[in-house]
Amino acid sequence: MNMRHIFLSRTLLLFIAGLCGGTGAFAQSSGIELHANDKASASEVGLPGYPGAALYKDSDNDATFNLGYTFGDSSFRLMGVNYITSDSASQVLSFYRKPLSRYGEVLECKDGKPVGSMTVTRSGLSCSDNHGGNVQINGHSDTKGDELRAGTPHEFRIVGIDKPEPKGTRFSLVYVQLPKDSDSDKKSK
Repeated sequence: MNMRHIFLSRTLLLFIAGLCGGTGAFAQSSGIELHANDKASASEVGLPGYPGAALYKDSDNDATFNLGYTFGDSSFRLMGVNYITSDSASQVLSFYRKPLSRYGEVLECKDGKPVGSMTVTRSGLSCSDNHGGNVQINGHSDTKGDELRAGTPHEFRIVGIDKPEPKGTRFSLVYVQLPKDSDSDKKSK
């Protein structure tokens, strides 16, 4: 993904979020479709809910988020759900390995680096987005902490473990659909 797409995606989403004030918005005009709201679920992300986990909302962030745009052939979507459970991080990661495998090989990452012998999946997914910078969720980079990823470099799911909490493990289920880079798409044809 080129820097123009990254800048457009981030600027547009920040603008939408500012307009929404966290409640939600939808706009459609001349082939441009925008949405931002705080409505998402584990099933919409494409993963099951973790047994016994509760939605987690702190003073800075909502428990769920759903942002995106479509402009012609280009589209972007970022959707996620934040949870807390009394189970350990390793239990959460173990639970999600099989459901994530529906989307391809499951890559395990720690602080943005691969864990184990697999450094990149056959589809090209890596621990960091080499095509356009890091995905930022609630102001945090996707390169910190433990996570599992599955999918392709343009459409993937993340199960990310947040910083430890005294009450348990905070984690997020995230779906990311990035705009395809028209230059790299042309080269692959």
